[in-house]
Parts: sequence; structure tokens; C-alpha cells
Amino acid sequence: MKDSKTFMISRRKFLGTTATAAAAFTILPSRTIAGLGHTPPSDKLNIAGIGVGGVGLTNLRYMESENIVALCDVDWEYASPAFKKFPNAAKYMDFRTMLEKQKNIDAVVIATPDHTHAVAAMKAIQMNKHIFLQMPLTHSVYEARILTETARQYSVVTQMGNQGSSGEGVNQICEWIWAGAIGEVTEVHAWTNRPLWPQGLERPRNSKSAPKSLNWDLFIGPASYREYNPIYTPWNWRAWWDFGNGALGDMGCHILDPVFKALKLKNPVAVEASSTPLTIESLPSAQKITWWFPSRDNLPKVAMPEVKVHWYDGGLLPERPQELAAGIDLGQDPNGGVIMVGTKGKIMCGVSGANPTLLPVEEMSHFNQPEKSLRRIQDAFTGGHEKDWLRACKESPDNRLLPAANFDYAGPLTESILIGSLAVRMQSLKRRLYWDQSTMKFTNISDSDLLKFTTRKEFSLIKGRPNYDIQNKTFKATQMAEEWVRHNYRSGWEQI
Repeated sequence: MKDSKTFMISRRKFLGTTATAAAAFTILPSRTIAGLGHTPPSDKLNIAGIGVGGVGLTNLRYMESENIVALCDVDWEYASPAFKKFPNAAKYMDFRTMLEKQKNIDAVVIATPDHTHAVAAMKAIQMNKHIFLQMPLTHSVYEARILTETARQYSVVTQMGNQGSSGEGVNQICEWIWAGAIGEVTEVHAWTNRPLWPQGLERPRNSKSAPKSLNWDLFIGPASYREYNPIYTPWNWRAWWDFGNGALGDMGCHILDPVFKALKLKNPVAVEASSTPLTIESLPSAQKITWWFPSRDNLPKVAMPEVKVHWYDGGLLPERPQELAAGIDLGQDPNGGVIMVGTKGKIMCGVSGANPTLLPVEEMSHFNQPEKSLRRIQDAFTGGHEKDWLRACKESPDNRLLPAANFDYAGPLTESILIGSLAVRMQSLKRRLYWDQSTMKFTNISDSDLLKFTTRKEFSLIKGRPNYDIQNKTFKATQMAEEWVRHNYRSGWEQI
């Protein structure tokens, strides 16, 4: 067998030979931007952070050249590293109070749990604040739609936190696809090693006292109230339907980014899912989801036919390409990746478009690399993505160059991902679900359809014999779908 290295195109080698060309597509200093007809950036922005105990602090570190004027988090112990990093910033627990009280905020970074993304972002947008919002954009399909439309209405600069959109790999894959490198893409396989946290859980039966540093009522926010338990936060919130969307919510926008950009996808027309056992409360430990997307307008060098996109998580993987040498991780990335299947070959990459590879390598060696036509951002994964958003915030709306993951792109991507989550929750209907993006409804469910969920599942041995205590509950499919697409918020929280 040939050495496995012969089965890979060296990304490092390719980047090295094209470094000069790449420089034309990186972020430019203000004097150069002005030379291109853009308004030079002003001195500094006043930035506020909402949810600064985790990745929000990482985002703010990349923005410390600006004025970090306010920090908001419901858990001040968890957020203490951010408070220490930016000691002059005002501290808040309630973002609503912060936005109403502090009038000098220009832009807001939001990295809360998914279920509070939309309420925080919407309030800030309506106050004309620019928004950097972590992924997925929102917790529900309707939230993604209305947030995208509102941001467009107010002409604020938006960016979702999927750094790959600004980077080399995603853009290189786009150029390969559009140049016809693998022909027409008809099928895609995407996967992740998540979840790395427990899922498929029942709601704890005993409540506990919340830490003094945590405002539990504000953490719940717009979701239905439940008693505190340390299993929910920090971080574990991803496992619970009320707060997150599990592995797909965690990694979907990263992994499917090159797929949506390169194939110019928008809304699916159908979706189907299966999974390990799930509960009414918590996501399953592993799931498989398939979306069907309609044909799009053909490009000069390649057609855009109907395409089927498959998602796997929780240890599930697609079939290995025969062209891939044994012992090599799919995507050359243990965290996940993508395989795009075309009529002339395949493209494989890791998370966020990393290590893009044409398969089969030997047969693809004749392919002439297209000229770089798409804009890349220097150091996209170590602050470039954030800095490009800052650059756009400072430009005049009349000649602003929008960042790569603005909401007009990130909104439809998020919608599609959340439609996949809906299919997982509705899999007991045992059918492919047909989606109408204009009404945000499934067209082939009715009031007579019932969903079945496990509410309790226990196993014990009685005199050496297995005993199963499984309790299920049924719900009207139409009512549940309506709630999951567009949430009914808890009293006292803004309805989006």
C-alpha cells in the first residue's frame, strides 16, 4: 500500500505556493480600505458583552483594542475572569438593565446559552447596536428568521461566531466547487464527535439551592421555569431542549458552513431523522438527520442540482470513502468534518473547512487550481473573524463591506440546522417531513398526529430478572411543532 501521505494534497504546500495571491484577500488597514472607496474606521467602539463566562471572554479578548465598557452575566463567579480582565467595565446581571441604563454602547457581543440569544440580540438591534452573536444564531426557526429581517431593517453590522466563514478552507472549497473540480454535488455527509457531555437525560426529581453568584431566574430567561440543579449550568445546558440543541447546535454551523457556502444552500424542502432514545427534556446521545435541498441557479462552470445532506453525531459516522487510506481520520480531524460527493470526485475537509482535500488524489492531480477570487481574513481563527466585524462596524453604511457570516447568510444556515432538530423531536411520526419555508410549517402533519416521548425509563433487577419501568406520554404534533418553531416565552420576557 502506498504511504498515506500520497493520498492527501498538502494544504501547507499549496498555501505556501499561493501566499502572495492570498495577501490580496486578507483584512486591510484603514488607509487601504479608504483607498478602495470605504470610509476609514473611527478610533474605537464601545463594546458590551452579554454572557462572558465562556467563549464570550475569548471573543472580547480579540476586541480589547476597543473600549470594553460593560459586561453582563447571570453567574458572576463563572464570569469572574472577564471581570478581572476588564476591571473598568460596568458589571450587570440583566442585559435588559444594561442596555437601558448604559447609553454609550455601540456594539454587543452575545455568547449566552442558545435560548437567550434572540431576546438579547433583538433588544440590542432595536437600539441600533451592532451584533456579534455566537452559534447557532438562535434557539428556534422563527427567531432566526425575525432576527435576520430586523438586523437588515436597522442596518446594523452582524456576525455569527463561525470563524471558518472568514478563513482559508471554506473559501478554497467554494472556489473548487464553483470551478467544477468535482462536478455536480448531489450528496453530502457531515459528522461530529459531539456530544462529549451526557444527553438523553430525565429532568432531575430533586431541586437544589442555586449558588449565590448565580441569578437562576435570569438564566431561565424566556424558557419555562424549572427548579435549579447543577446539571443545567454551566455548559451542560446544551443537553436540554429548553436551553440548547445538543451536538448539532454546538457544531453544525462550523461543520456545515462550507457546505452551505459552496453549494449556495438556503432552505430545505424536506427532512428526516432518527436517533438513540430521547426524552421530552433532553436530546439523544446520537442522531442521524437528512435534509433535502432543491436545485439552485446554475453557475458558469457547474450546475447546482438537488442535493441530499446527511448529519451524524454521537459516534455515528458515514461510510469511509474508498479513496481514503486506512488509519486516517475522516476529514483528517477527530472533531468532525464533511465529504461532498460530486459526479467527478469528492471533497473532504475537517471542522470549519480545515484540511480541504480532493479525492481521489491521484486522479485529481490534473486539476488546475482556480485563482483566489474570495476574500480571506488573516488569522480568522485567532481574532481575525472578530476584527473583521469591528472593521465593518466602523465603516459608513453607504459603502460598508459586510463580514462573511452576517445574518443574511447565518440566518438561513441556522434555520436549516434547527429544522434538523425539529425532525429529531418529531421522529415518532415515522415519516419524511415536508417543510414550507414561507410559512415555517411542516405540510404533512395534522391535528390527528401524535408524538410519543419517554418521560421515565428505569431498569432494575428483581430476583435476578430484568425489570423495565418505561413511561411514555403523547402530544399533539401540530401543537408541539408550533411551539418548537416559535416559542411561547415566559411571562415578563419580550415576545419576538
